[in-house]
Amino acid sequence: MSQAILAVKNLVRHFGSVRAVDDISFSLQAGQVVGFIGANGAGKTTTMRLLTTLDVPDSGEILYNGQDIVAHPREAKGRIGWMPDGFDPPDHTTVHDYLDFFARAHGLCGSPRVTEVERILQFCGLQELRVRYVNKLSKGQTQRLSLARTLIGNPDLLVMDEPAAGLDPAARLEFKQLVRTLQQQGKTIFISSHILSELAEMCDSLIFMHQGRIIYSGSCQELSQLQNRGIVYLLRPTPATLQHTLAHLQQNPDWQHATPLPDGTIQATFTGATEAELPAALRRLCQENDLLELVRHQLNLEESFVTLLLEQHEQQISL
Repeated sequence: MSQAILAVKNLVRHFGSVRAVDDISFSLQAGQVVGFIGANGAGKTTTMRLLTTLDVPDSGEILYNGQDIVAHPREAKGRIGWMPDGFDPPDHTTVHDYLDFFARAHGLCGSPRVTEVERILQFCGLQELRVRYVNKLSKGQTQRLSLARTLIGNPDLLVMDEPAAGLDPAARLEFKQLVRTLQQQGKTIFISSHILSELAEMCDSLIFMHQGRIIYSGSCQELSQLQNRGIVYLLRPTPATLQHTLAHLQQNPDWQHATPLPDGTIQATFTGATEAELPAALRRLCQENDLLELVRHQLNLEESFVTLLLEQHEQQISL
């Protein structure tokens, strides 16, 4: 395994009674692309602000290449690039001048500054827009400019908060290609998004966060194996028997996470039999309920996330 470029240990950040980040630990390996997933209010943005020295934790450690970034923020700032969710560049500033300003802020002078700005313009496909005012850019162009600013100084670790939000399909594809190129260059990328299917395509590893805590950390393959603790089915009862079937599943210990869906089906996970015993168990289910359809279902990333949330909810109720 490659070196851990970032290690988070028992990180805590509270705002009054709100536990935005509640004792979380994880690590990022050099060269990884890690997806960061959670509903609004889960603590993702607070975590990212802590990782980029924009906020200070109440307790815990954030180690960049073994060095505590809270104690040594200046060293970390030069090596960690931050692409925030919100991006509001000043009007009446050209793309070139905007990037040149941030290159100066990084301490670049003379020909190294000129070279760096040109490198970033070329990489992000902004050469033809260099004299355009930033308030005249499209959404996709604005996101490329935000990424360009993040890349100034050639940071090793990139932290991106919802970078594909609001982009059309073509711009999202373009952004994914840029992420792949950055990874090929050896960058470590920590990226949050609500478009979970795209994270699955880009990321080596995933971290799910809920109510300030990490509820899953691992690869997409490991997540699939985790969900195989049971077999997920979609059941379609008649409209008249929907509530009866749902109650039957919820009261049967062999079935878990029985959830009605908007299309009139029920998603449920069967955990009560071996593979050999499964056919008989399914026949009993059909005999006891008026089912129009029963099909085995492979969870996608969004459904896996919702299933983990359901498990967390059920565990909290049982405590």
